[in-house]
Amino acid sequence: MQKALFYVIIHKGVFLYYRKVFRTYYNIKITIRKDKEGMKVNMREQFENEMKLEFLSKSSNEAFARITVAAFASQLDPTIEELADIKTAVSEAVTNCIIHGYENRIGVVKIYACLLENEIKIEISDNGKGIENIEMAKEPLYTTKPNLERSGMGFTIMESFMDFMEVESIVGIGTKITMKKKIKKQEEEKELNIDTNSAENNMCTI
Repeated sequence: MQKALFYVIIHKGVFLYYRKVFRTYYNIKITIRKDKEGMKVNMREQFENEMKLEFLSKSSNEAFARITVAAFASQLDPTIEELADIKTAVSEAVTNCIIHGYENRIGVVKIYACLLENEIKIEISDNGKGIENIEMAKEPLYTTKPNLERSGMGFTIMESFMDFMEVESIVGIGTKITMKKKIKKQEEEKELNIDTNSAENNMCTI
């Protein structure tokens, strides 16, 4: 009887121990999960807005892509010049995907864009043949299609019109172009113009 009671006590103690361990483990798992979910929410909240777009790699879709991104960027109230810069850069990136990425076959071009305060970030990617030498491809006038108009100036134009441009590519996998541009607020430009005019008037008075 005493032996049986001893085994019951031991088994109960083992059960309580493992239940405590399980609860502790379970609570830790829940806490980590909540933290990760919270982290994801915070990362989402830092963007004011975002968009995704996918279309076939046809030349007729190039205009559709740049107009769509320009309409999305217009939420930042850019100037006509800033909007033109964005449209030109997007046009060059999309054309690069269509002509160089997929060449003579039809694939899918993906665009992701997000707004953060006064900056727009744009990612344009394809699943084409990729670029063997990115640094060489970024050189002005370098091209694998010398017979085409504007060949060799795509990356140069993107770098000139945007504040940031990065190219990532894996041969046989595809290419992704990331671009960023800060938009000056209209109020800041007005204040700048007022300050400039005041300075000019003071110089004239002197």
